[in-house]
Amino acid sequence: MKSRGDETRYDTVELAGVTLSYCWCHSRRKTFGITVRPDKSVSVRVPLRTPLKDVRAFVASRAEWLQKVWKKLDARPTQRVQEYGRCAVFIFQGKAYRLEFAKGPQRSLHLYGDLLILAAPEILPEETVRKLIDNWYRKQAAEIVSKRSIECHQLMRGEGIPLPPITIRAMKTRWGSYSYRTRRITINLSLIKAPQTCLDYVIIHELAHIKVRHHGPDFWRMVGCYMPDYLTIRKQLRQYI
Repeated sequence: MKSRGDETRYDTVELAGVTLSYCWCHSRRKTFGITVRPDKSVSVRVPLRTPLKDVRAFVASRAEWLQKVWKKLDARPTQRVQEYGRCAVFIFQGKAYRLEFAKGPQRSLHLYGDLLILAAPEILPEETVRKLIDNWYRKQAAEIVSKRSIECHQLMRGEGIPLPPITIRAMKTRWGSYSYRTRRITINLSLIKAPQTCLDYVIIHELAHIKVRHHGPDFWRMVGCYMPDYLTIRKQLRQYI
Protein backbone atom coordinates (compact mmCIF):
# COMPACT_ATOMS: atom_id res chain seq x y z
CA MET A 1 0.00 0.00 0.00
CA LYS A 2 1.27 3.43 -0.96
CA SER A 3 0.50 6.52 1.04
CA ARG A 4 0.80 10.22 0.55
CA GLY A 5 0.92 12.20 3.77
CA ASP A 6 -1.23 11.24 6.74
CA GLU A 7 -4.62 11.82 5.11
CA THR A 8 -5.11 10.03 1.79
CA ARG A 9 -3.97 6.44 1.31
CA TYR A 10 -3.93 4.23 -1.76
CA ASP A 11 -4.80 0.55 -1.95
CA THR A 12 -6.05 -2.18 -4.31
CA VAL A 13 -8.57 -5.02 -4.02
CA GLU A 14 -9.46 -7.90 -6.33
CA LEU A 15 -13.03 -7.74 -7.61
CA ALA A 16 -14.18 -10.58 -9.90
CA GLY A 17 -10.66 -11.03 -11.19
CA VAL A 18 -10.14 -7.31 -11.75
CA THR A 19 -7.69 -5.28 -9.70
CA LEU A 20 -9.35 -2.10 -8.41
CA SER A 21 -7.18 0.80 -7.30
CA TYR A 22 -8.80 3.30 -4.95
CA CYS A 23 -7.89 6.01 -2.49
CA TRP A 24 -9.26 6.21 1.03
CA CYS A 25 -9.00 8.30 4.17
CA HIS A 26 -10.32 8.49 7.69
CA SER A 27 -12.86 11.19 8.47
CA ARG A 28 -15.12 12.28 11.30
CA ARG A 29 -18.16 10.78 9.57
CA LYS A 30 -19.93 7.91 11.35
CA THR A 31 -20.62 5.83 8.26
CA PHE A 32 -18.65 4.50 5.29
CA GLY A 33 -18.89 6.49 2.06
CA ILE A 34 -17.77 5.75 -1.49
CA THR A 35 -17.58 8.08 -4.50
CA VAL A 36 -16.92 7.35 -8.16
CA ARG A 37 -15.56 10.33 -10.09
CA PRO A 38 -16.24 11.01 -13.80
CA ASP A 39 -12.84 9.50 -14.67
CA LYS A 40 -14.04 6.26 -12.96
CA SER A 41 -11.58 6.62 -10.06
CA VAL A 42 -12.88 5.54 -6.65
CA SER A 43 -12.60 7.42 -3.36
CA VAL A 44 -13.60 6.02 0.03
CA ARG A 45 -14.12 7.80 3.36
CA VAL A 46 -14.39 5.83 6.58
CA PRO A 47 -14.84 6.59 10.30
CA LEU A 48 -11.77 7.29 12.41
CA ARG A 49 -9.69 4.29 13.47
CA THR A 50 -11.27 2.00 10.84
CA PRO A 51 -8.65 -0.70 9.99
CA LEU A 52 -7.62 -1.39 6.40
CA LYS A 53 -9.22 -4.86 6.41
CA ASP A 54 -12.63 -3.25 7.04
CA VAL A 55 -12.03 -0.70 4.30
CA ARG A 56 -11.24 -3.50 1.85
CA ALA A 57 -14.31 -5.46 2.94
CA PHE A 58 -16.49 -2.39 2.37
CA VAL A 59 -15.09 -1.78 -1.12
CA ALA A 60 -15.56 -5.45 -2.01
CA SER A 61 -19.17 -5.31 -0.78
CA ARG A 62 -19.87 -2.51 -3.27
CA ALA A 63 -18.46 -4.42 -6.26
CA GLU A 64 -21.82 -4.86 -8.01
CA TRP A 65 -22.72 -1.20 -7.50
CA LEU A 66 -19.32 -0.07 -8.80
CA GLN A 67 -19.75 -2.16 -11.94
CA LYS A 68 -23.12 -0.51 -12.62
CA VAL A 69 -21.70 2.99 -12.12
CA TRP A 70 -18.74 2.31 -14.40
CA LYS A 71 -21.09 0.95 -17.06
CA LYS A 72 -23.15 4.15 -16.93
CA LEU A 73 -20.01 6.27 -17.19
CA ASP A 74 -18.85 4.29 -20.23
CA ALA A 75 -22.24 4.84 -21.88
CA ARG A 76 -22.10 8.64 -21.50
CA PRO A 77 -22.22 10.57 -24.77
CA THR A 78 -19.07 12.48 -25.64
CA GLN A 79 -19.36 15.93 -24.10
CA ARG A 80 -19.42 18.67 -26.72
CA VAL A 81 -16.79 21.36 -26.34
CA GLN A 82 -18.42 24.71 -25.62
CA GLU A 83 -17.86 27.28 -28.36
CA TYR A 84 -17.92 31.05 -27.84
CA GLY A 85 -18.36 32.43 -31.35
CA ARG A 86 -21.45 33.85 -33.04
CA CYS A 87 -24.40 31.40 -32.94
CA ALA A 88 -22.77 29.30 -30.20
CA VAL A 89 -25.50 27.72 -28.07
CA PHE A 90 -25.83 28.30 -24.32
CA ILE A 91 -28.34 26.63 -22.01
CA PHE A 92 -30.09 28.67 -19.33
CA GLN A 93 -32.91 27.32 -17.14
CA GLY A 94 -33.62 24.50 -19.56
CA LYS A 95 -33.77 26.62 -22.72
CA ALA A 96 -31.22 27.06 -25.53
CA TYR A 97 -30.01 30.52 -26.55
CA ARG A 98 -27.82 31.49 -29.51
CA LEU A 99 -24.99 33.91 -28.90
CA GLU A 100 -25.07 37.15 -30.89
CA PHE A 101 -22.75 40.15 -30.71
CA ALA A 102 -23.87 43.77 -30.82
CA LYS A 103 -22.27 47.19 -30.66
CA GLY A 104 -22.79 48.99 -27.38
CA PRO A 105 -21.24 51.71 -25.21
CA GLN A 106 -20.23 49.16 -22.56
CA ARG A 107 -19.97 45.42 -22.11
CA SER A 108 -23.28 43.79 -21.19
CA LEU A 109 -25.15 40.51 -21.57
CA HIS A 110 -28.90 40.05 -21.81
CA LEU A 111 -31.49 37.63 -23.15
CA TYR A 112 -33.77 38.65 -26.01
CA GLY A 113 -36.13 36.02 -27.40
CA ASP A 114 -33.97 32.99 -28.11
CA LEU A 115 -30.77 35.06 -28.19
CA LEU A 116 -28.03 35.73 -25.65
CA ILE A 117 -26.77 39.12 -26.77
CA LEU A 118 -23.30 40.32 -25.80
CA ALA A 119 -22.89 44.04 -26.40
CA ALA A 120 -19.48 45.72 -26.35
CA PRO A 121 -17.79 48.78 -27.89
CA GLU A 122 -15.03 46.59 -29.35
CA ILE A 123 -14.46 43.16 -30.86
CA LEU A 124 -13.70 40.81 -27.97
CA PRO A 125 -11.25 37.88 -27.96
CA GLU A 126 -12.74 34.46 -27.22
CA GLU A 127 -11.21 34.25 -23.74
CA THR A 128 -12.87 37.54 -22.75
CA VAL A 129 -16.21 36.32 -24.13
CA ARG A 130 -15.84 33.14 -22.07
CA LYS A 131 -15.14 35.07 -18.86
CA LEU A 132 -18.05 37.44 -19.44
CA ILE A 133 -20.47 34.58 -20.00
CA ASP A 134 -19.13 32.62 -17.02
CA ASN A 135 -19.58 35.69 -14.81
CA TRP A 136 -23.09 36.17 -16.20
CA TYR A 137 -23.99 32.59 -15.30
CA ARG A 138 -22.65 33.09 -11.77
CA LYS A 139 -24.59 36.33 -11.30
CA GLN A 140 -27.80 34.74 -12.54
CA ALA A 141 -27.23 31.72 -10.32
CA ALA A 142 -26.72 33.88 -7.22
CA GLU A 143 -29.99 35.73 -7.81
CA ILE A 144 -32.10 32.74 -8.79
CA VAL A 145 -30.79 30.33 -6.15
CA SER A 146 -31.37 32.95 -3.45
CA LYS A 147 -34.96 33.44 -4.59
CA ARG A 148 -35.76 29.75 -5.05
CA SER A 149 -34.20 28.74 -1.72
CA ILE A 150 -36.50 31.16 0.10
CA GLU A 151 -39.51 29.81 -1.81
CA CYS A 152 -38.59 26.16 -1.15
CA HIS A 153 -37.88 26.84 2.52
CA GLN A 154 -41.26 28.51 2.84
CA LEU A 155 -42.86 25.47 1.20
CA MET A 156 -41.25 23.28 3.88
CA ARG A 157 -42.03 25.60 6.79
CA GLY A 158 -43.99 22.84 8.53
CA GLU A 159 -40.77 20.86 9.02
CA GLY A 160 -39.37 23.49 11.36
CA ILE A 161 -35.94 23.50 9.71
CA PRO A 162 -33.77 26.62 9.32
CA LEU A 163 -32.68 28.11 6.00
CA PRO A 164 -28.87 27.82 6.12
CA PRO A 165 -26.35 29.88 4.15
CA ILE A 166 -25.98 28.70 0.56
CA THR A 167 -22.78 28.53 -1.48
CA ILE A 168 -22.75 28.14 -5.26
CA ARG A 169 -19.74 26.51 -6.92
CA ALA A 170 -18.83 24.24 -9.81
CA MET A 171 -18.95 20.57 -8.86
CA LYS A 172 -18.12 17.61 -11.08
CA THR A 173 -20.10 14.80 -9.47
CA ARG A 174 -22.75 16.26 -7.15
CA TRP A 175 -25.74 18.53 -7.61
CA GLY A 176 -25.68 19.72 -4.05
CA SER A 177 -24.66 18.90 -0.51
CA TYR A 178 -25.39 19.82 3.08
CA SER A 179 -22.55 20.00 5.60
CA TYR A 180 -23.44 19.14 9.20
CA ARG A 181 -20.15 20.67 10.27
CA THR A 182 -20.62 24.11 8.69
CA ARG A 183 -24.43 23.92 8.47
CA ARG A 184 -24.21 25.20 4.92
CA ILE A 185 -25.79 24.06 1.66
CA THR A 186 -23.67 23.97 -1.50
CA ILE A 187 -25.39 24.10 -4.90
CA ASN A 188 -23.78 23.11 -8.20
CA LEU A 189 -23.36 26.10 -10.53
CA SER A 190 -24.48 23.95 -13.49
CA LEU A 191 -28.01 23.86 -12.06
CA ILE A 192 -28.55 27.33 -13.54
CA LYS A 193 -28.67 25.55 -16.91
CA ALA A 194 -31.43 23.17 -15.77
CA PRO A 195 -35.16 23.95 -15.55
CA GLN A 196 -36.32 25.60 -12.34
CA THR A 197 -37.99 22.39 -11.13
CA CYS A 198 -34.56 20.71 -11.10
CA LEU A 199 -33.09 23.48 -8.97
CA ASP A 200 -36.07 23.32 -6.62
CA TYR A 201 -35.62 19.56 -6.25
CA VAL A 202 -31.96 19.89 -5.26
CA ILE A 203 -32.73 22.65 -2.75
CA ILE A 204 -35.56 20.60 -1.22
CA HIS A 205 -33.30 17.53 -1.17
CA GLU A 206 -30.58 19.36 0.77
CA LEU A 207 -33.06 21.05 3.13
CA ALA A 208 -34.49 17.60 3.91
CA HIS A 209 -31.01 16.43 4.90
CA ILE A 210 -31.00 18.97 7.73
CA LYS A 211 -33.66 16.81 9.37
CA VAL A 212 -32.81 13.35 7.98
CA ARG A 213 -29.16 12.44 7.39
CA HIS A 214 -29.64 9.22 5.43
CA HIS A 215 -31.35 8.37 2.13
CA GLY A 216 -33.80 5.94 3.70
CA PRO A 217 -37.60 5.74 3.29
CA ASP A 218 -38.24 8.61 5.73
CA PHE A 219 -35.99 10.88 3.70
CA TRP A 220 -37.63 10.13 0.36
CA ARG A 221 -41.10 10.44 1.89
CA MET A 222 -40.20 13.95 2.98
CA VAL A 223 -38.79 14.88 -0.44
CA GLY A 224 -41.82 13.34 -2.18
CA CYS A 225 -44.16 15.35 0.01
CA TYR A 226 -42.83 18.59 -1.48
CA MET A 227 -41.66 17.30 -4.88
CA PRO A 228 -43.97 14.40 -5.87
CA ASP A 229 -42.32 13.87 -9.29
CA TYR A 230 -38.76 13.86 -7.94
CA LEU A 231 -37.92 10.56 -9.68
CA THR A 232 -38.64 12.08 -13.09
CA ILE A 233 -36.68 15.21 -12.20
CA ARG A 234 -33.64 13.16 -11.08
CA LYS A 235 -33.52 11.51 -14.51
CA GLN A 236 -33.82 14.92 -16.19
CA LEU A 237 -30.89 16.25 -14.18
CA ARG A 238 -28.42 13.80 -15.71
CA GLN A 239 -28.24 15.71 -18.98
CA TYR A 240 -26.92 18.84 -17.28
CA ILE A 241 -23.70 17.49 -15.74
